[in-house]
Amino acid sequence: MNMQGKVLSFGELLLRICPDIEENWIEQHQLPFYVGGAELNVATALALWGLPSSYLSAIPQNAICEGIDSYLNRRNIDTSAMQWGGERLGIYYLPKGKDLKNAGVIYDRANSSFASLKVGSIDWDKALKDVKWFHFSAICPAISQEIADLCLEAVQKAQEKGIFVSLDLNYRSKLWKYGKTPKEVMPPIARYCNLIMGNIWAAHQMLGTSLDEQFLASSSGYSEEELQAQADRTSREIVASNPKCQYVANTFRFDHHTKGIKYYTTLFDKDRLIKSTTYIAEEILDKVGSGDCFMAGLIYGLYSNLSSEETLEFATSAAFDKLFIASDATTSTVDDIKKRMIA
Repeated sequence: MNMQGKVLSFGELLLRICPDIEENWIEQHQLPFYVGGAELNVATALALWGLPSSYLSAIPQNAICEGIDSYLNRRNIDTSAMQWGGERLGIYYLPKGKDLKNAGVIYDRANSSFASLKVGSIDWDKALKDVKWFHFSAICPAISQEIADLCLEAVQKAQEKGIFVSLDLNYRSKLWKYGKTPKEVMPPIARYCNLIMGNIWAAHQMLGTSLDEQFLASSSGYSEEELQAQADRTSREIVASNPKCQYVANTFRFDHHTKGIKYYTTLFDKDRLIKSTTYIAEEILDKVGSGDCFMAGLIYGLYSNLSSEETLEFATSAAFDKLFIASDATTSTVDDIKKRMIA
């Protein structure tokens, strides 16, 4: 895949606030925060790795957001497509060390500038100028019907312009509160995507792919062979249902002992399933953003014309490396990630 042009990531910019509930954060007056959002994490990684990375979100015109915009520009993220306006920036609270899928997450993002967007809000001809790759996640359509319709408009416009489209099937159960299930909303959007990333459970939940009954009972305790076979079936089903889809990626992240992680991934490419090296850590620092880092790794590899095998190994190493970094986006360079790769 030979590419020249911008990679545009589209999604809601969020502030993550992280009280350490095991410490006395109130008396200590300490409340660490991070600038993030799934798609911004991808854009940040790509900029760090030297790709022409752009980011499109919506934020209010105030001193805090102007400071955030300047911060992104200093990190080599092009924010020229940013939509300025609306009332507020979205926030979420995540107690330190807790996984985002855990019940510990508290959202404070209603009526944000991004949530106020709708079809017609964005001039896509302008926003997609010089763009060769458009990335977004299923968090966007989970916000509202209006944002779901906007995502459909975006991917349709992107495909009209011959832009490669990637989708991360991020499932957030605390979103999806507007009366529709993901299975009703996501399939029409997925039909315009060239790369779909998630896992066998997210694909079942959001695209309606079949899942062996044994995997419905629990999300752990299976052999790698069983999971690979299901990943192959899921990937083939996604490609069959979505003719534009060229790649399907799956992540497998399981608890290991008390504080550790076992991690590996697969990539389905042209009728074959490739499995990555398996990584094991006895203890990690932060689960937030590892999936975003994997997605960024896939984009980096395919954009840079690496082979599918090289792309998958780089993306997997990048995602595993992120488990040891306490921020929403990676701070590791390409060389850092390559050094961590298991030969």
